[in-house]
Amino acid sequence: MSDILIVDDERDIRELVSEILNDEGYETRLAANSDEAMEAVNTSPPALMVLDLWLKDSHMDGIGILMAVKRERPEIPVVIISGHGNIEIAVAAIKKGAYDFIEKPFNIDQLLVVIGRAMETARLRQENVKLRKRDSGQSDMIGASQALKVLKTQLNKVTRSNGRVMLTGPSGSGKEVAARFIHVNSNRAGGPFVTVSCAAIEPDKMEAVLFGQESPAHGVIPGLLEQAHGGILYLDEVADMPPGTQSKILRVLVDQTFARVGGSEKVKVDLRVISSTTRDLRAAITAGQFRQELYDRLNVVPIQVPSLEDRREDIPALAAYFIDLFHQTQGLPRRELSDEAEALLQAMGWPGNIRQLRNVIERALILGDGSGPIEARELQGEANGGDAEGRVVLSGGLATLPLREARELFEREYLLTQINRFGGNISRTATFVGMERSALHRKLKSLGVNTASLAQSRGRDDE
Repeated sequence: MSDILIVDDERDIRELVSEILNDEGYETRLAANSDEAMEAVNTSPPALMVLDLWLKDSHMDGIGILMAVKRERPEIPVVIISGHGNIEIAVAAIKKGAYDFIEKPFNIDQLLVVIGRAMETARLRQENVKLRKRDSGQSDMIGASQALKVLKTQLNKVTRSNGRVMLTGPSGSGKEVAARFIHVNSNRAGGPFVTVSCAAIEPDKMEAVLFGQESPAHGVIPGLLEQAHGGILYLDEVADMPPGTQSKILRVLVDQTFARVGGSEKVKVDLRVISSTTRDLRAAITAGQFRQELYDRLNVVPIQVPSLEDRREDIPALAAYFIDLFHQTQGLPRRELSDEAEALLQAMGWPGNIRQLRNVIERALILGDGSGPIEARELQGEANGGDAEGRVVLSGGLATLPLREARELFEREYLLTQINRFGGNISRTATFVGMERSALHRKLKSLGVNTASLAQSRGRDDE
């Protein structure tokens, strides 16, 4: 886009600047006063404005137009021109958001250089916005387990509203994926998805990162709140937000306005806030580390994201997704999981959840010695259950028990692991372990395992 709006009360100046820019390949529109200028901006926002500070017979002067444009259309760069220039006026214009200031009578080459730089800046900002809108972050909910079905049902309900959502769950369980799922399925899908990593930002820089900055030297630097305008702001690990910032974010949630660091003008934004945490925020409130009012504002719709161990059925599908992802993004071989490797992954402990599974798959593809199926031996070190010769390494407690007690304990834990692996489905568990279904029921009963309560807790019938 190369459309430039020229605002000047002197007809000769308007037409001269227009002719110069037309010769350089730009399209131009002209306005003689503030009414014409604002109508032009509201009808079809230009790529850039060349704006005179002093406008005769106008409701607003150049500074007033500049402030109005930056309030409503902050992406439009504005180059100020004036025949009454001085340092104070130039500083005031830059502080209000102008890209640059040129004094009349201006040098044509200087004008073209400034406009060229401003247009390039605008182009880069637009590309950044488009990239955010096409954000490649994962938003697909992979799997078909009962736990995932419950989660997707809850997420689908909140996509139809603009309410704030608080996602809780262990680290690596996929809270950001859930937030992105809400984004791409909501009426804000065309807007940006901006992540604020509260734990990663230094406390003394948090407000500048969120609210942006204003200074005579650097002008206006938009913060993440402005970048999220029209879309979703995702507050990751919100419990790590500094106490001073918590009170200011609370005010943004109330009236969706704020002032940049170093500025005094109010900036209005339209955004939806989704937050997440791995911590107990009620305990943090009791300890004086988190504001009750902020918790109440953010926790309008609480949603629990299950751990990977609560959805073991999804591990094969997730592993296949990561294998395909690494093949496309890193050129790693596209390998399948052998039956033994799949069983091992579903039986492993996953304290790091989906993030840990992703790392395990990537490591197996990088260190793998072939293009055939991934074998269990390639994952054996991840399971912490075997040595180099494939022998099972007993835990200290199991090794001290008599054979009968150790066998019963092993059988109980083994069968519970397989039941969890198959999402509480006794029929599939029986098939895998090589037992008749009725025999498996008797064995579980003898080991003190209540299959009815297991099926009920999983939200499924005993098939």
